Amino acid sequence: MTNRTAIVIQYDGSDFRGWQNQKDSKTVQGTLEEKIAELDPIRPVKVIAAGRTDAGVHASGQVAHFDCSAPIPVHKWASALNGRLPESIKVLEAVKVSSNWHACYSAKYRRYRYSIFNGSYPNIFLQNISWHKYRFRLDVNVMRDALNDLLGLHDFSAFQKAGSNRSNSFTTVQDVSICRHGDIVKVEIQASGFLYGMVRLLMGQLVAVGEKRLSLEEFRNRWRQGLRSEVKEAAPPHGLCLIRVGYEEKIFTKEKSFDTFPGFSLPIFESSKDAKNIKF
Repeated sequence: MTNRTAIVIQYDGSDFRGWQNQKDSKTVQGTLEEKIAELDPIRPVKVIAAGRTDAGVHASGQVAHFDCSAPIPVHKWASALNGRLPESIKVLEAVKVSSNWHACYSAKYRRYRYSIFNGSYPNIFLQNISWHKYRFRLDVNVMRDALNDLLGLHDFSAFQKAGSNRSNSFTTVQDVSICRHGDIVKVEIQASGFLYGMVRLLMGQLVAVGEKRLSLEEFRNRWRQGLRSEVKEAAPPHGLCLIRVGYEEKIFTKEKSFDTFPGFSLPIFESSKDAKNIKF
């Protein structure tokens, strides 16, 4: 008898060739399946994710499921796997779900965060989790206008990389946000689903808008007209993180703790005096 287990996963994508299994490449899916097989050697195990992140992309709230027959209590899977997984992957929680529940097809939304370091000088502590854009001060207000225009159901073929097996390029953007905190610009996009390479292509265009290299009108025309040939800049993967996957029913018990990717929301102090007046 097999049971279906759902897990929430956190991983640093720096050393992986993405989520999906690839021959002779280190992937998140392959690493998880290898470690699950050590605990359930009787039958092959396939781990299905809510979103297939690209090489170098991180996740703080990726969701996946697998079917297994091992006599391990479901709530023990997280600790059992974490004892075998590399430091770059951690299972935050494991729960039992019905056999017809699906990490990908049951999901109502995925939410990504993209972090940009807009400071003048490099910062080695941010280089693996943000895109360093230093030539121009990004105009967050015009970037917000560009983002808000994306809300709703649209054809986003302009932001789709070649090689996708989707039957169409329509998806619904449910929520967007952008904020600046000192030299950090944080962009979040939530959608029912994302096209192959969509967020990185979108962010490349959005940053061009923020740097005033691309007008708001040109940005809107490119994606509304599906001018994929004019969308040539893709943001690097290391600034991108899958922070949450939402479902109609509450599956996990620790959802508030899943978003562990830095949000850079702590106050910036001008002096030690200011710091003393802040209460946490």
